[in-house]
Amino acid sequence: MMDRICLILSIIGGLNWGSIGIFKFDFVAWLCGGQTSVLSRIIYVIVGLSALWCISLLFREREGALEK
Repeated sequence: MMDRICLILSIIGGLNWGSIGIFKFDFVAWLCGGQTSVLSRIIYVIVGLSALWCISLLFREREGALEK
């Protein structure tokens, strides 16, 4: 369950970065009252931590993978 939550948050963060790069529009900042607001900073930290968690997904064995 934690993997899915972190993956969803990482995708949301990636989409936000995409909107910043393409449209110069920060969706999180817009929703939360600016990039320096406490709520925005909390969201940025949570998304960043979820991305760190997702790094572990790269190094895990796949569940149900065929064994030799």
